[in-house]
Amino acid sequence: MATVTLAEAAAETPVGREPRGSRRRRWTAGQIMLVVLLIGFTALFLYPLVWLIAASLKPGSQVFDNSLIPHTWSFGNYVEVWRELPLLHWIFNSVSIALIAAALVAVSSSIVAFGFAYFRFPGRNLLFGLVLATMMLPASVTMIPTYLIWKQTGFLGTWVPLFGANLFGSAFYIFLQRQFFLGLPRELFEAARIDGSSYWQLFWKIAMPLSIPSFVIVFLFEFQAAWNNFQGALIYLNSGSVDGFTAPLGVAYAMTKYSPTAGGHNNYQYVMVASLLVTLPMLLLFSFGQRYFIEGVATQGRKG
Repeated sequence: MATVTLAEAAAETPVGREPRGSRRRRWTAGQIMLVVLLIGFTALFLYPLVWLIAASLKPGSQVFDNSLIPHTWSFGNYVEVWRELPLLHWIFNSVSIALIAAALVAVSSSIVAFGFAYFRFPGRNLLFGLVLATMMLPASVTMIPTYLIWKQTGFLGTWVPLFGANLFGSAFYIFLQRQFFLGLPRELFEAARIDGSSYWQLFWKIAMPLSIPSFVIVFLFEFQAAWNNFQGALIYLNSGSVDGFTAPLGVAYAMTKYSPTAGGHNNYQYVMVASLLVTLPMLLLFSFGQRYFIEGVATQGRKG
């Protein structure tokens, strides 16, 4: 067998091209700068969460020392917080309200969106424009009329005002779902109509199974909005019972209870623990729904 010399191998290698197996990624100055910026922004966004975790593991006297590594580790805070605050009641209330609100608005918005996407009738675009125009109304404008409506119906102090309006859909979610439904082949629905399917069957058996990604993204958006709805809980949950608070309202109550002016500065670690614990459900939800979330975002603007 002939022996290939280094000179012959070099001669066979084209000029300007490295031998196979010796290629290495060369970083340009722009790529290095981009990576540095990404690392910097990642650290910037993670800092509040890391600070919160560190503060939750400190005794009350060291909560605000701005140290990311506690000088004294107090793991007992995660046990004592359940005795200090009705945290389990707050989380249960928030989860229940958020699930009901998200399910109602996802289904109702999907039904309305399917109507705008499938049916063709005079004035459809005008009516859809009026639906979208409702998004231009600030929440502060409709706050008092909405409050008066719930007061007249006798639902003040209950959960109903926190999710009742979701029975009628949301303009933003209707827009998102309509964009997805417009991307579905109309031939599927026409073939089903020839086979005798009703309009409800078109929606429930064809449109809904194909729109799972967009349905999940609407569900996630509304769950997050309902979970963080501090203003609504503050206005409508006026029963006076601390156990009836939602998680955001309960954390605000804990901040007031353990504030320095109330003489509770040395117990502020419980506020940090409660804040961290009520953040975890949202992190878990988006972690489990990440695949649907990304797919839903990627498919919303396919067709206008």
